[in-house]
Amino acid sequence: MEPRPTGESTPEALQALVSARLPGARLASVRPLEPDASGGAGGPTGKAAGYGRSLLLSVELPGGRTARLVLRTQQPDELGHDRRADRAASALLAFDSFGAIPGHVRALDVGAVMADGALRSLASAGEPYLLTDYVEGSLYARDLRALAGGASLSPRDEQRSESLALSLVRLHKERRSPAQYRRSVRDLLGHGEGIFGICDAYPPDTPAAPPARLRELEHRCLEWRWRLRAFDHRSARIHGDFHPFNIVFGRDGELSLLDASRGCAGEPADDLTALAVNYLFFAVDAKGAWERGLRDLWRGFWRTYVGASQDSEVLLVAPPYLTWRLLVVCLPKFYPRLSEGGRDRLLGLAERALVSERFDPSIAEELF
Repeated sequence: MEPRPTGESTPEALQALVSARLPGARLASVRPLEPDASGGAGGPTGKAAGYGRSLLLSVELPGGRTARLVLRTQQPDELGHDRRADRAASALLAFDSFGAIPGHVRALDVGAVMADGALRSLASAGEPYLLTDYVEGSLYARDLRALAGGASLSPRDEQRSESLALSLVRLHKERRSPAQYRRSVRDLLGHGEGIFGICDAYPPDTPAAPPARLRELEHRCLEWRWRLRAFDHRSARIHGDFHPFNIVFGRDGELSLLDASRGCAGEPADDLTALAVNYLFFAVDAKGAWERGLRDLWRGFWRTYVGASQDSEVLLVAPPYLTWRLLVVCLPKFYPRLSEGGRDRLLGLAERALVSERFDPSIAEELF
């Protein structure tokens, strides 16, 4: 069931909320608060909108006293609040933070408007949780690790790589909005799991990844931001974290996916590069693995996707996404046993890709 639109709480729910926080109190009236309460709404400095909707609750307390409270809800917008998860995070952060600021109004409660208009408090909640199904099968990372360990390329390896490319072609056919594309580009750069966050997680003494090198990679990626805005017509449904540790093949070859991320909308190159860099990563420190089969999977994956989707334009936007994923696999926190030479070669590929007008997958051949 879809949640009610933001702010549609019932009068009964508002009374219950007031009673829970102020025992014996009665809700006397409710009226909306305008974004601009300064009296200048009609002039050139009048504020037309804020980040949500506020209701002023007038309350009669036991003994004849009165009190006024404000119930704030948020609405979707393009300013980082387009996902329900964003709005939940903002409300929880406000509840956790208001009390730390001297003179700030108190945060009395935080919660959610339920589908029936009831208000459910989260004030005493701890960490959130997510319960999912479990699927039997083998992570795709196991296949790549076998090739890195000395196995030869098999027809099953080629079939699985091709099936993954075709699954992305089908997924990416669903179009999303230009605003979601622009959000995904912001997340690519500024999200804590994006380029800036990943670079911040590198220890300053990381072999082959000194701060100056990371800073230059960041700078080049930032230059891509405005270039990518011209491609917001490409906005599509994506997985958002399509790598071999999130891909499971069952006993009969059926595909299951784990941990879709960051709103599942944006640039298809996000998914392509998230998987493709692993054909390089698993080969870079494994002598002969590239020639034994990972090269063929790298080539075939790009060829299958571009051919089946007829989306050669993806090569015009791939470099910053490829860079992001290369920074991820080079991060010691995630992969501490990657060699200095392997890290240097992978980051070198990112540097070459970022200065090209169109990504050419064959430049990966230079790593080996």
